[in-house]
Amino acid sequence: MNKLVPFLILLTTLSIIVIAIIYLSRRFTWIIGAESIRPFYIIFTTLIIGTFASMIIFMHTTSPIGHILYFIFTILLGYLLFLLFSMIIIDLVNLIFHFKPFWFGIIVISLSVLITGYGIINASNIHTNHINLELSNLDKNYRIVHLSDIHMGQFRGQRFLKKIVAKTNFENPDLVLITGDYADSRYALKPQYFESLKNINAPVLFVNGNHDKNTGDKQIKDLLKRYDVKVLENEVFSFEGLQIVGLNHMLADTNSLNMHATAKSQTIKSVLSNLELDKASTKILMHHSPDGIEYADKAGIDIYLSGHTHAGQLFPIIFINELIFDYNKGLHKKGNTSIFVSQGIGTFGPPIRIGTHSEIVVFDLIAK
Repeated sequence: MNKLVPFLILLTTLSIIVIAIIYLSRRFTWIIGAESIRPFYIIFTTLIIGTFASMIIFMHTTSPIGHILYFIFTILLGYLLFLLFSMIIIDLVNLIFHFKPFWFGIIVISLSVLITGYGIINASNIHTNHINLELSNLDKNYRIVHLSDIHMGQFRGQRFLKKIVAKTNFENPDLVLITGDYADSRYALKPQYFESLKNINAPVLFVNGNHDKNTGDKQIKDLLKRYDVKVLENEVFSFEGLQIVGLNHMLADTNSLNMHATAKSQTIKSVLSNLELDKASTKILMHHSPDGIEYADKAGIDIYLSGHTHAGQLFPIIFINELIFDYNKGLHKKGNTSIFVSQGIGTFGPPIRIGTHSEIVVFDLIAK
């Protein structure tokens, strides 16, 4: 059954796209009073397929023109999603108010523009989330900043990184942990997209994510190392009595399915069982996606930090995510292991968040 999941997701997505094209075409035919629906089928099919295709084609472009086109088409893709839902909402309202076609169209277009604009502003506003955790095996208190899914690339550059660094330093952390997806486009494989990291006033550790692998894993790791970031690859880093376990992005076990985890020779289960972990120390696990929690608990991990999900990023995907991921966002408990799933700082695809927040997470680990 697990092997059918990707095909079921693809089939569902294609079905929704076809229904959306038919629905939008019919409503705009009515709004404009056109005699034929065919032009709208052509327009919406071209727009929807074109935006998806353009996003894929220009994702890793390094040319200025490709950069602009990616910017335009990804925002347009987000707008079309909210145009669809605005149409559905106003259609329901119209059952009561019976708008004339012209005003119906004006309201729908205006609402979708407002939602898109809000989503862009919301995505660029980084929230700081403070969490206290009491642990009995600590000798002293620690403050750790958790960063995830920064997604440097077509939409995020030097200014955004400086903002993250400033907010991180403001919290005066002892340690900074980055759980993958630092970059999502080859456009960001330049020193200026990394150099501000050297200004963080604490040791910085990193493990990779699926977008790092797809973008240029080695280049990203080399650039991070150049600016004093410690890259962990299935290893343990000791820090003032803490053990930080950093894993490459991988499957939970050989029976698991994860479309984004490419490494099959190693799994969370196999790697954790072969690492030398100190039972007396507080152990923090860094892994990009919230998988293999049961193996982390078995290995005696106290805190599991991950990201990947973006908490769904956009309405209505936030509800779909809750069905896909056992741990979609926030703090959870599995046995003796606390797991935290960050909503991430950046975004993938449209630079828009509706129903979620971009977040930096600050953990105060308190000696109980």
